[in-house]
Amino acid sequence: MGASTKKNEIDMTTGSIITKQIKFIIPLMFTGVLQLLYNAVDVIVVGRYAGTTALSAVGSTGALTNLIINIFIGLSIGVSVTTATYYGRKDDANVQKTVHTGIALAIIGGIFLVVFGYIACPYLLEWMSTPDDVIVQATTYMRIIFVGMPFNLVYNFSAAILRAVGDTKRPLQYLGFSGIVNVVLNLVFVINFKMDVAGVALATIISQAVSVILILRCLLNQEGSLQLTMNKIKIHKAQALQIIRIGLPAGIQSSCFSLSNVVIQSSVNGFGSIVMAGNAASASLEGFMHAATTSVTQSAITFSGQNRGAKNYDRIRKNLICGSLLVFAVAMIFSRTFLLFDNQFIGLYTTDTAAIAIGIKRLSVCATFYFFFGLMDVTSGMLRGLGKSMGPMIISLMGICGFRIIWIFTVFAQSPTLDTLYLSYPISWISTWLVLLCYYFVTIKNINKNTFD
Repeated sequence: MGASTKKNEIDMTTGSIITKQIKFIIPLMFTGVLQLLYNAVDVIVVGRYAGTTALSAVGSTGALTNLIINIFIGLSIGVSVTTATYYGRKDDANVQKTVHTGIALAIIGGIFLVVFGYIACPYLLEWMSTPDDVIVQATTYMRIIFVGMPFNLVYNFSAAILRAVGDTKRPLQYLGFSGIVNVVLNLVFVINFKMDVAGVALATIISQAVSVILILRCLLNQEGSLQLTMNKIKIHKAQALQIIRIGLPAGIQSSCFSLSNVVIQSSVNGFGSIVMAGNAASASLEGFMHAATTSVTQSAITFSGQNRGAKNYDRIRKNLICGSLLVFAVAMIFSRTFLLFDNQFIGLYTTDTAAIAIGIKRLSVCATFYFFFGLMDVTSGMLRGLGKSMGPMIISLMGICGFRIIWIFTVFAQSPTLDTLYLSYPISWISTWLVLLCYYFVTIKNINKNTFD
């Protein structure tokens, strides 16, 4: 490989663990924050210039959209782990096959989501008890967003390929440019053309198209095993099965999170559009905490995958302490900042004082305990990087989705208040993390038995 390509990569099989991870995390964290700015700008612009109903329409669709697409986004984790493991083994031929298989899966998945999302979204919004004054605009927003799903998946799968070799800088550059496009188009479409929710949705998919053009250009011009050749894009059976084996459980796990959030969002919808608006504002801020902690999780996945391929088992064992310390620090920095300036941050999204009060109420619960989510997610990520994806999926099914659904129909049913509803978040994070930690220690004891075929 040429020097220009190598300088963007991070070999995590040698050198200081904490230094390599910080070098990986910082660009990825900014990338995640920029990606969240897509949705945040959508929410802020409609909240300020199109009103509370439009804000509720945009904010209420996030959990449902994630529920539908997360299985496919989970496959991108499979692409990242598979690429990282072959990369750690210096197996260029199989890295090439993984790259082309990953892009093929992204294209197929994107086309499926366009059709499914466009048809199903109004029925799913009705199932969520979306109020009559919100559902029309929510349907419009979701349908336009789903038209752009091929761009969404191709970008995420391509970025996963680059992350697998430690390259987190270039995806940041591409997303930064497309983010500027998104902000400008949001303001033009909503303020100048009065397009409301349709305007912010259209701005989002156009900016996603820009990011896809940039990242595909990168892969097409890449040197060595990561180079993408358009006429070689196809499904390679062995790589596809490996991607699915790791990625499908990860996707189901993410969808479980979203399913539980959909159930909670349905309960929130029952309180009316003002509560929905405040809830959406806080959820958007929590998205930034999620992006920050997920950057540490992605580092843990890449680290585990590369060192698993290189059979550096001692480095893998040290990863738990480093990853946990990093995610704790990141979560605390973000959560303390949001809590210290809660009124100002929530006030960015809406000027409605009642909605601001609701947003602060949710933020005070979720942000305070968000570091537990980070610890849970990093532990799960380490396991996925080791090829153990089924166990975390089952544990998350029970600890996140199962627990929250039971909570809604038992504890919340007896005490139907927002405080009771929001408590389900930290309790589920803590309990699931503890179980994942036990599973991690059992796995790490048998690490030498792990194979990669």
